[in-house]
Amino acid sequence: MRLFPLVCVATAGWFAGIPVAGASFPARLDDPYTNEGETQTFTVNADGSFSKLDSMTLLVNNEAGVARVAQQYVWFNRNMADVQILEAYTTSADGVRHDVQPDQIRDVQEARSFDAPMFQDIQEKVIVFPAVEPGARVHLTYRKTQKQPIVPGEFSDFTPPDLAPTHNFRLIYDLPAGKPLYADARGFTVVPPVTQDGRTRYEYRYDKAHYSRLERGSVAYVSYGDRLMVSTFPDYAAFAATYRSSATDPSAHDATLVRLAQNLTARDRTPRDKAKTLYDWVRRNVRYVAINVGRGAVVPHNASAVLANRYGDCKDHVALYGALLDAVGVRNEPALISSGTIYTLPDVPGYGVINHIITWLPDLQQYADSTASNVEFGFLPASDMNRPTVLVDQGVVARTPATALMSRSTDLSIKVEADGSASFTYRLDASGPSAEQTRAMLRMQTPAQREESIQAELRSVNLRGTATLTTSDLTVADGPLTITMKGTIESLVVPGAAAAIPALTSLAGGFDSDTRYWLGERRRTQPFVCHNLALHERARIELPANFRVLDMPEAKRTQDHFVEFQSQYAFDPLTNVVTMTRDGTTHFDSEVCSPDDFAQMRPAIEAIGRDVRAEVIVKSTLVEEPSSVASGAP
Repeated sequence: MRLFPLVCVATAGWFAGIPVAGASFPARLDDPYTNEGETQTFTVNADGSFSKLDSMTLLVNNEAGVARVAQQYVWFNRNMADVQILEAYTTSADGVRHDVQPDQIRDVQEARSFDAPMFQDIQEKVIVFPAVEPGARVHLTYRKTQKQPIVPGEFSDFTPPDLAPTHNFRLIYDLPAGKPLYADARGFTVVPPVTQDGRTRYEYRYDKAHYSRLERGSVAYVSYGDRLMVSTFPDYAAFAATYRSSATDPSAHDATLVRLAQNLTARDRTPRDKAKTLYDWVRRNVRYVAINVGRGAVVPHNASAVLANRYGDCKDHVALYGALLDAVGVRNEPALISSGTIYTLPDVPGYGVINHIITWLPDLQQYADSTASNVEFGFLPASDMNRPTVLVDQGVVARTPATALMSRSTDLSIKVEADGSASFTYRLDASGPSAEQTRAMLRMQTPAQREESIQAELRSVNLRGTATLTTSDLTVADGPLTITMKGTIESLVVPGAAAAIPALTSLAGGFDSDTRYWLGERRRTQPFVCHNLALHERARIELPANFRVLDMPEAKRTQDHFVEFQSQYAFDPLTNVVTMTRDGTTHFDSEVCSPDDFAQMRPAIEAIGRDVRAEVIVKSTLVEEPSSVASGAP
């Protein structure tokens, strides 16, 4: 099994593969590899511990497949499980067997826990296969023994497709007959369960030869495509109850912790003020270690230990933030969630899709995620927006906000010199979730990184030059952000002939970059991420006397159910000044749009795309350099 974990997101991919005597499958050579077959057999005990036997064969179709297949990873928690490699070898294209040698199998520390001793029980067994080339097959059989259950008395397993051609994939779950297994098996064939000798065997099969390309910005495939979730939890209320019981913390009323909470909030009057103060302290003082919920026992470390160490995973952040809130009388409860780009929960609960935990503040009717160090109080990171949550204390399924508005206003002033160079002043005012995200980035930048950011802003609109950058107060934790850039531009326009000046109303970001995202796909077949924006852009270009304007862009206005946009252009011949404005807003009901939504909005987006590519056509005369007077002239 190979896993691709995101930040606190267990997006476990799997490779199919078990040798089938005499069987072969036509491979699409443009697919890096083919899962020729895999059987995973789980033997589950009454206490929730289990043994998993996994046998797979992967066919390498091309050079891209070599990189994907030649090294396999199996994650495990060394305090709770062990992994034995039973068989590992490569069959090269000429049929020769090449066994994996003992020194090609090693246990390594998961990278994200290198500097976090509390999490160094998370390991990966790495298997490096020899002689991997196009046409070769990689064979792996291993046993993972989960000696300590993730949740005592319960079992769950999540299987998303690996988006590679897959054949003869079988998942077998063998459980005590008195412990029923519930399933959400979308796209999988369900074999009727068989009960014999006090145990019940459940089987699910999967076969798929082709997956469509993931479109730009599309949500996770398992949100709308095939997936398998199996679980012994009958419902989400029972699932929440097990987390609630495991999260009991005897240190929650520790005197040091209570004193810290009271000191931090001494000047706060309202519950919201207190919740915000404590949130800002946790997100900026407790390092986040992105270990997925469910990769070990789902028990947070004691809040006092998290406070002392100043780091923790999402469970630990919720435990510490919750204890601080309790100390000042602000009600709160953990909320289990699927973070990342998985926007739906399966019908049955379990870890895998649920991979993260945040805080619900019932009296304030809002969520908070202190692991997001760059998100101000009152907002959530995009990875938490518009998705179901499981409120642990209430045992009910709720939902995070569907959308949040990001506002951005810019003012660009360019003064063109007679030789075609220019000076400029650019001001950006941002509010909403993007303001603190940008502020946090600026707080962390070194001078060299700041200079690179400035150059990136200029390169994004095909300009070269130099600039200095100033900002509003970066030490604040919330509110609008103002950035001002002042500098010079090399050769904005070459004088001496007719030329085009881009009708810029912003540098990086804004309408230009947003329309590039929208128009990255001509047609959509998959749900995709869409954010609500309010953009207001102004620009002024002052031309010298040796320039005259030949042509100006035409004003545009477009509106549909989702998008409003208008632009205006004006030229004052008395002052030789061009002014331009662009204003637009989006009106999405949620952070996820459908292909039908895209079809409706596409004409408006294309109209905006044409407008942001507009140009001001000018003609200029050369400015001659002053020449010296020849000595001795008559």
